[in-house]
Amino acid sequence: MPVELKVPSVGESITEVQIGDWLKSVGDTVSQDDIVVTLETDKVTVELPAPVSGTIAQILVKKGDTAQVGDVVGYMETGAAAAKPAATPDKKEASVAPVFDAPTSESAAPPVTVPPASASRVMPAAQRALHAAGLQASDVTPTGPGGRTLKEDVQRHVESQQQKPAAKPAPAAKPAPAPAPGGSRQEEVVPMTTLRRRIAERLVEAQQTAALLTTFNEVDMTAVKELREQYQDAFVKKYSIKLGFMSFFVKAAVDALKQFPTVNAEVRGTDIVYHNYFDIGVAVGGGKGLVVPVLRNVERMGFADVELSIAALASRAKDGTLKLDDLQGGTFTITNGGIYGSLLSTPIINPPQSGILGLHGIVDRAVVIKGAVVARPMMYIALTYDHRIVDGREAVGFLKRIKETIEEPTRMLIEI
Repeated sequence: MPVELKVPSVGESITEVQIGDWLKSVGDTVSQDDIVVTLETDKVTVELPAPVSGTIAQILVKKGDTAQVGDVVGYMETGAAAAKPAATPDKKEASVAPVFDAPTSESAAPPVTVPPASASRVMPAAQRALHAAGLQASDVTPTGPGGRTLKEDVQRHVESQQQKPAAKPAPAAKPAPAPAPGGSRQEEVVPMTTLRRRIAERLVEAQQTAALLTTFNEVDMTAVKELREQYQDAFVKKYSIKLGFMSFFVKAAVDALKQFPTVNAEVRGTDIVYHNYFDIGVAVGGGKGLVVPVLRNVERMGFADVELSIAALASRAKDGTLKLDDLQGGTFTITNGGIYGSLLSTPIINPPQSGILGLHGIVDRAVVIKGAVVARPMMYIALTYDHRIVDGREAVGFLKRIKETIEEPTRMLIEI
């Protein structure tokens, strides 16, 4: 009996998705809850699991096409998944045995208690890795609990295959063919993903609706670096995570936002909405592009809470497992281009927010300290703000407060 594969509801504001990778092809046998296809929204990637066990009968919407919530993108046939454990493969009737259509008796249990190796449970992240590498689950040796195939198993297999050619003696060198005159002039047209289209829309929206202006300052990172070196081992021992620079800036931002609340506000029609809480978005690079998961109520969080939360969200961003709730809201954003080598930039705010703090690379530079020229680890910081509600005096004061707090971190403890 055909079973529809429908686009599920993925959020109140989302009505359209883009079809991602089909992890199963027509004729493939799947078990219930196996991931069949990925669906890309303007915020997250959603996985569509098989509602029943059976085979993929038809794919209606190909990768890259769009579909509405509730649309049928394919069909499955039930019962066919029982063909593998059949005891008499030479009989065609065994392939349609209604194992999943009726309750099984105790006498029928032995054939399915020990499934073949190829029937091992493949985790969703591993399934995506298999698809990207062009492999089948049977190609990889599972090491997970209960014979599950993990993403790490696929990565180890791929790495071992890449290393094999290096061990073989190189074949006799042959003259390379001469390149075509003028080189290749081919073009490749690739449609934007839903996430990339949404990012483009929001960036243009920010430029068109807000009066954006950027102000800069520089920070001496000496004190923070010394604190990290002094307490790093104890911090790792207690919390099992490193003390990074981002937690200092997140806490410093909350401190500065308390003093300059308009930077934490937003324009709503003809009103200004002041937020008496601090939900800080931290921009991270994900598998599909830049995303900004949000840390909620940062004013209640300690340094370890911030570091652990950022690490968890960054990991889920890379795996494509962020949820809509992780990305919605936010009253202020911090982006760190320094991890990619940026020395200076003008970040764009994330509407409807009114400010974004840009961090950059730490570089030893000559500065004057008490009349002497010394080398110090310096970082440029930038604040892009909506000039409709944030005045230049407030923006400059905000950055100055960030600078003071980072250069003297004890200010955050005694609140001066």
